[in-house]
Amino acid sequence: MSIEKVKAYFATLGREKEVMEFPVSSATVELAAQALSVEPARIAKTLSFQGEDENHCILIVTAGDAKIDNSKFRHFFKMKARMLSPEKVVESTGHAIGGVCPFANPEGVRTYLDISLQRFDTVFPACGSSNSAIELHCDELFRYALAIQWIDVCK
Repeated sequence: MSIEKVKAYFATLGREKEVMEFPVSSATVELAAQALSVEPARIAKTLSFQGEDENHCILIVTAGDAKIDNSKFRHFFKMKARMLSPEKVVESTGHAIGGVCPFANPEGVRTYLDISLQRFDTVFPACGSSNSAIELHCDELFRYALAIQWIDVCK
């Protein structure tokens, strides 16, 4: 189960007890914001894109109110933004839609953080299930996600 992999990952960091699980769904930005009683923008949503070929996956973590700007994406990655199908997301990350997160992903998944998150001290990414999250400072999110870099690909 994906959340168990994420909890095991956070256990290596001494933070597994901080993974929150809710009795309600947090599968969308709006539902997560309600479950956490925070503004939707503070939800760190993880979007899955096709990499340079069908065997590569790019994850971009953005603020909950941000949207990918196709022109900025194309300029940065030198290719068109193509989101993965739900089946390909699970195959590529091990996480299902609604619980996709930047933690405990298979080797080769490349994770980037969008600067839209930097306006917040802390944000709430999912933890591998459709009813989980953890509160992290942006610098912690960068480290724990094994992010490659901060990028600007949102509107």
